[in-house]
Amino acid sequence: MAHDILVAGGGIAGLAAAVGARAAGWEVRVFEKAAAFTEAGAGLQLGPNATRILREWRLLDRAVLRPYEPPRLSVRDAVDGRELGTLRLGTAARERYGAPYLTLHRADLHAALVDAAAEAGAHLHAGVAIARARVDGDLAQADLDGGTRVEADALAVADGVWSALRGQLVGDGPAPASGHVAYRAMLPMAQVPASLRLPDVQAWLGPRMHLVRYPVRDGEALNIVAFIEGRAEAGWDQAAGADALRSVARASCGELQALVEAVPHWRLWPVHDRPPLRSEDAMARGRAALLGDAAHPMRPYLAQGAGMALEDAFALQKVLAACDGRVLDVATCLRRYALDRWQRCARVQARSRRNGWIFHADGALRWARNLSMRAAGERLLDLPWLYGGR
Repeated sequence: MAHDILVAGGGIAGLAAAVGARAAGWEVRVFEKAAAFTEAGAGLQLGPNATRILREWRLLDRAVLRPYEPPRLSVRDAVDGRELGTLRLGTAARERYGAPYLTLHRADLHAALVDAAAEAGAHLHAGVAIARARVDGDLAQADLDGGTRVEADALAVADGVWSALRGQLVGDGPAPASGHVAYRAMLPMAQVPASLRLPDVQAWLGPRMHLVRYPVRDGEALNIVAFIEGRAEAGWDQAAGADALRSVARASCGELQALVEAVPHWRLWPVHDRPPLRSEDAMARGRAALLGDAAHPMRPYLAQGAGMALEDAFALQKVLAACDGRVLDVATCLRRYALDRWQRCARVQARSRRNGWIFHADGALRWARNLSMRAAGERLLDLPWLYGGR
């Protein structure tokens, strides 16, 4: 008989888990508490470690994805505007790592995963949340919001940074606020001043703030996200005035200020994360595997949140394909998944936190950062340990 798995959460991590589980031959039911399988609009970057997985799943050629392949990454000082270092992407990234470095609209990746999961035969249930779970018996048992109980051989917990199920399984409370907030915007490229329509991924590093901008959707839109130090109410997508952002940006060069002023409306996103994983226990408990932000929420300063979720799902696929229920039982396979993933995820979490400290540097640390980046350039910006995958 085929094994089956319940998936809590219909975001990128949950849908990727569904695609991977179907590829492993498992029956899949996905439960998403929102009324529809949709994603808030924002951009994301996918390194070769992530696009290699999308290619394996035959998703890179889907028309709905509409990826953009930037030619390079340019890092600049936000105060004086000088370029500190560059990293060749485009053809150079393909040659180094065998897969492209892409920028996408988050909603487009989500739509591609919805289509792929449905076409593979996963059962997608919107407007239904898993409220409680028990995963230490002979089956994974989940109580839905309406009181119905469902059972399966395993449970994939992928309900995001504010995961309710993680609290039940791991017992470590909500993910704390990082003290950083993100202002984000998506502009049609035609509405962007001509002088600001650049093809690169561009990162501006300034005291207590940084800003990243890059094209998405075949270059037809510009994604802009600015991070400053502060706090906001928990939630992914909030309307926001930009007074605090403009105040911090006043110390920046004219080009960066022009970019901030070009945005008519900003959305606000408080950054929450957890300390780097210290063991496999936060990624597997009994018959449950945790994926994505439910397992290892991270600051987006390495652009790897979606990438780690895709890697989790692909690793889960491998252990599910090997699970026969006898020699390799479900709990053993899920523990092997966690053992394989936790150290890499912890390294990405730690590097993301470290990058925030470096990006927002002032005084002597800013001077040392700029000097090192000018001297080392691409050697500092390239990350073979990350983009090479596993």
